[in-house]
Amino acid sequence: EVQLVESGGGLVQAGGSLRLSCVVSGVSIDEYSIGWFRQAPGKEREGISCLSSSDGSTYYADSVKGRFTISSASAKNTVYLEMETLKAEDTAVYYCASCDGLVWGQGTLVTVSS
Repeated sequence: EVQLVESGGGLVQAGGSLRLSCVVSGVSIDEYSIGWFRQAPGKEREGISCLSSSDGSTYYADSVKGRFTISSASAKNTVYLEMETLKAEDTAVYYCASCDGLVWGQGTLVTVSS
């Protein structure tokens, strides 16, 4: 069974940084593309980043491009999302998930105060 467990959310001031972690079990991240989604209050869930297991290519939504960086540590089977220059509109529940949307973590709340 594939399981994803996020951590690292919290409260941060606008302009600050946070790093989210996603520990993956049940499958190697070298074989399964993992990404990050988010859902802000009253809004639809948005796919914001994906890391391809096949070639290491990355995808970023325009809303986070240049501010967020996805990376991984194979030895820890963990995917990270480094978030910088955070804005109030980044406030959301952030989910680690397979890039195909089939497997989801429980989510971690990020709140950015302005």
